[in-house]
Amino acid sequence: MKKLVMFFAIMIMALTVAGKDIKTLVLTTNPQMHCESCENKIKNNIRFEKGVKSIETDIAAQTVTIVYDADKTTEDAIIQAFAKINYTARKVSEGEAVEHCHEDSGCCKKK
Repeated sequence: MKKLVMFFAIMIMALTVAGKDIKTLVLTTNPQMHCESCENKIKNNIRFEKGVKSIETDIAAQTVTIVYDADKTTEDAIIQAFAKINYTARKVSEGEAVEHCHEDSGCCKKK
């Protein structure tokens, strides 16, 4: 009996995990990130958006990679979340080169 209960518990967990639609979105922002302050502002605000699982930023490549649950949010909703923190986000196409920020351009206010 214990084996049967354990089998059903494992099957239910497997179906729950298999049912999630986890996707990855790579974005670039305007203004572009060029310092730790920019990076932290994005990470600390976007991580609270519904469905966001993880956020990775790459200052050198000027990208933000977000792993999210597509059952809970959409690409458009994530992009709109950037507007709340005064950034314009744009999806990066595969293989696309992103122009880099120049520190003297004033694109970011250091604290």
